[in-house]
Amino acid sequence: LDLPEPPTQATLALARAQLATLTSASKALEQKLVDARDALARIVDERQAAIRDMERELALLDDSLALARAYVSPIKRLPHELLRHVFVFVFEDCAWSAWVLAAVCTLWRKVALAMPVIWSKIRLVTTQASSAETIRLWLERSGRSVPLDIEIILKSSPGPVHAALLDGLSRRRYLSVPQGVAGDPWVPGAPGWATPPPLAHGGAGGMHLQLTVQVPVPVMVPANDGGGGGAAGLHPPTDAPHTHGHGHEWEVPPLLQQQQQRNGPLSQQRLRKNMHWGHIAFYYLVDQMHRWERFVFRFDKQFASFGALKSIEGDAPLLREFEISSTDPAFYGDWKWLPSAPVNAHYDIGNLRTLTLQHVPFKWSSPMLRNLRHLNLRSLPTVHIAVDRILHIVAANPQLETLAMHFTSPNQQVLPLAPVTLPQLRSLTLGGHYLLANLLESLLLPALDALILDIEARDPIEDAVSALLARSGTPPLTRLSLSYGTGSASHTGFYWGSAAGVASWHFLTELDHLAALQVGSAPLEPLIAALSAPDEENGQDRWVCPRLTGLAMRGCHAHGDGVAKLVQMVDARNPDGAGAGAGGAAGGGLPVRLRHLELYDCTALGPDVTKWLKTRIAEVVCTEPSFERYVGRLVLV
Repeated sequence: LDLPEPPTQATLALARAQLATLTSASKALEQKLVDARDALARIVDERQAAIRDMERELALLDDSLALARAYVSPIKRLPHELLRHVFVFVFEDCAWSAWVLAAVCTLWRKVALAMPVIWSKIRLVTTQASSAETIRLWLERSGRSVPLDIEIILKSSPGPVHAALLDGLSRRRYLSVPQGVAGDPWVPGAPGWATPPPLAHGGAGGMHLQLTVQVPVPVMVPANDGGGGGAAGLHPPTDAPHTHGHGHEWEVPPLLQQQQQRNGPLSQQRLRKNMHWGHIAFYYLVDQMHRWERFVFRFDKQFASFGALKSIEGDAPLLREFEISSTDPAFYGDWKWLPSAPVNAHYDIGNLRTLTLQHVPFKWSSPMLRNLRHLNLRSLPTVHIAVDRILHIVAANPQLETLAMHFTSPNQQVLPLAPVTLPQLRSLTLGGHYLLANLLESLLLPALDALILDIEARDPIEDAVSALLARSGTPPLTRLSLSYGTGSASHTGFYWGSAAGVASWHFLTELDHLAALQVGSAPLEPLIAALSAPDEENGQDRWVCPRLTGLAMRGCHAHGDGVAKLVQMVDARNPDGAGAGAGGAAGGGLPVRLRHLELYDCTALGPDVTKWLKTRIAEVVCTEPSFERYVGRLVLV
């Protein structure tokens, strides 16, 4: 203000007048600013409302455009009959494909749900935390007359990958899409097992699907050591019992569970629900027993509702293959179920040809153990069956093609053992107690192709093998396995340690057709010396096992020059040169070249020897021995 200092009465009055004028002008301007901002806000709201309306209209147009494009797409012109044929082809390649096909669109869902045949193969890897209603839904969609092919694996708890993926998930079910599924380590070279999950209902008849990429989790799929064809590749020892493997239909990731509530009343409620999983699941399954064509149920250990297996009883006229397997043995009482049926029971199971029972109760006189072609039995440790009754099981199946039996604690025979001839048996697997060697002495197997023995060592086994082959007319044996075992270490019995039990390898001279040899817990040098070049000083004038292409040894300890003898044997059988040994075995020249060599916990070869072996043999697998070595029942440190 241009007023003098100090102020006077006149200047003060002038200043007060100017202050009133400026205050009034400021309030007027502030009001105009508020009005302008309000006007701008109204314009923005109007424009945003218009934009939202246009976005909604655009979304509706996009939906209509997508529907129109879908309607004019070539796949829409495909007749429903051809679409059903395509669905069948996909189903034959992937058993769980119906779940995915039914989630593509409304039309495909209608077609898929109207085709019970593509729901007839149940492939489920689950735990007790998952809902048993999955099985009910699968069975309902399979219709009422289509034969059922069922494979279910029950795991006691989710693996580490499952646990990581389950953390933070909602209570919806998820469908996983395979991404480079790896094989199951329990079955080398076989694909992993997996599970298609059900879709979660979304109200008003809708279905919701959420896709997540997941790393597959290995689950229990035991290998079939009893399979024929010994010339094929040798597999490393595994920890699972041996059964028939079915791999090609399991190339999908496992089913994810619902999220576990860690505290509160819901946790206790879910725990009580899990205790009844088996009863709910087998209620639905046994109700459709008349449609079973193939039934496989595997579990890794005893679960809360395992007593539900007792309900498996009744007619199954279509049943061709039946398997109940447990990885770990447990105590079971006397069950009154189909494998333990009395001898005079009458059930319609005349088409049954393949039976596998591992670590579950069964009776030696059950009608189920008759007229089979493939039999795999692994008894409970608490079951004591006399050897003559075990032989009765074998004699009741004269058309057997593969036989695998493991008895941990049989009793001495009560009745004399009569000779039993199995003219069609190609593969024989015996394991467990040393009394089973008496069973081997009663068999005649003219068509034997593969012999797997893992019997507790008491007496040398080579005499029993030679006598078996002589009685059977010297069949062309192509695979021989002696105490190779099914675990990282040989099993040990109550009184006798497990070992190959071979005093002399001279009997190998009789096996001119042998293509695969597996040996466990035997001295390395004598075996290598027997397979080396002929030595006239030792009375060996020709090659032993001239057609041998695969050699696997586990726990075969070496002393002194064991590595040197191994190198000499490989150099003799696989001389340097591409054509050496290619076809001279039949003509008396060099033997067939070794193509596969495996050494597990035998001796320390060193990187130089391993590298040299790989230059002579196509496939070489070696693992160094641990610091502590078990030889029979003795521990060498």
